[in-house]
Amino acid sequence: MPAPPDPAPGSRPTLEAVAARAGVSRATVSRVVNGGTGVRGPLVEKVRRAVEELGYIPNHAARTLVTRRNGAVAVIIAEPEFRVFSDPFFEQQVRGISRELTAHDSQLVLLWVEGPGDYDRIGRYLGGGHVDGALAFSVHDDDELPAIIRRVQVPAVFGGRPGWPGATGSLAVPYVDVDNRGGAREAVRHLLALGRERVAHIAGPRDQTSATDRLDGYRDVLLDAGPGLIAQGDFTEESGARAMAELLERRPDLDAVFAANDLMASGALRVLRERGVRVPEDVALVGFDDMRSIAEATDPPLTTVRQDIEGMGRLMVRLLMRVLGGQEGAEPGASSAPGSVIMPTELVRRASA
Repeated sequence: MPAPPDPAPGSRPTLEAVAARAGVSRATVSRVVNGGTGVRGPLVEKVRRAVEELGYIPNHAARTLVTRRNGAVAVIIAEPEFRVFSDPFFEQQVRGISRELTAHDSQLVLLWVEGPGDYDRIGRYLGGGHVDGALAFSVHDDDELPAIIRRVQVPAVFGGRPGWPGATGSLAVPYVDVDNRGGAREAVRHLLALGRERVAHIAGPRDQTSATDRLDGYRDVLLDAGPGLIAQGDFTEESGARAMAELLERRPDLDAVFAANDLMASGALRVLRERGVRVPEDVALVGFDDMRSIAEATDPPLTTVRQDIEGMGRLMVRLLMRVLGGQEGAEPGASSAPGSVIMPTELVRRASA
C-alpha cells in the first residue's frame, strides 16, 4: 500500500493525516497526543513518529477536554509591580518557577497585586478555569489571596510559611520556605564570635512570617536585646537606610548589624559609609538572601545568609504537580502542612563581617 500523501504545503496537519501516516485509528491518535492511556507501546511510538514527521500540533481545546488540564499555572506575587521589578528576589524565584514549568510543559501566567481592586480580577480569573493551579508568594498575613484561592478551589502552593488565619490544622496548605529562624541564629552567632557585643537588627515587615521568623532567630541568641537595638524596615533598600540612620541615632555605640535581607543591608551600608563608619572595622554587617547581584557588588562584599531562591521556585512547581497528579506524602524535611518543605540556609562569609 502506498504511503498516505503529506498535507498540502501551507496547510495544518490534521488528526486524520497522523492516523493515516501511523496506520492507526483516529481515536488512537487522539488518546496518544492528548495524554490518554490504554494504547500499547509500539502504537504509541508509531503515532509519535507520525506526529514528528508531519509537524502535527495538538488542538489545545481538544486536549483540555481529554486531560482536563490547561497546561498553564498562575504565579501570583502579592506585591505591586514596582516591587516585583526592583527586587531581584522575585526575579530569581520566578526564574526557578519558569524553568520548572517548562520542564513540565506548562505555561506561566504572571499576576500581581497592585491594589484592593485586583483581588476581584484575580478571583474571577482563577475561578474561570484558565489555569490548572496557582503558585503564590510574598503573601502578607491579612492578604485576601488565601481566601480567594480556597473559595474558587484551585490547587495551590504557597511560597513562605503561612501566617494567616486558617493556614494550620485541617485547612493547612502546602508551602515551600527556608529555615529563616535558624539562618538568623547563625548570622547573629557569627557576629558574636567576631567579638561584637552590641548587635542591632533591621527587621522586615511584621506581617510576613519570613521577617518575624528572622526577628525571632535574632532574639533566640540575644535574649536581652532591648528595643533600642531593633529598627523596622520593609525589605526595601530605602527602608534599610532609614532604619540604619535611626539605629545610629539611638545606639551610636553599636558594633554590628544583622539585616533581614540583602536589600536592607545594602541601604544600611550606604548610610554607614556616609557617616564615616568603617565596615567591618567599626560595624560588622550581615544580610540575608545571598542575592549575588547585591552581595558581591557592595563595598565591602556582603556577608549574608544564603537561601536557594531559585530552588524554592522549582520546588513550588514540583509540589503543585504532585497535587495536580493526586499524589500524597511529604517531601523530606516536610512540616505540618501536607507536602510542605523547609529548605536549609547557609552563612556565606565575605568581607563585611
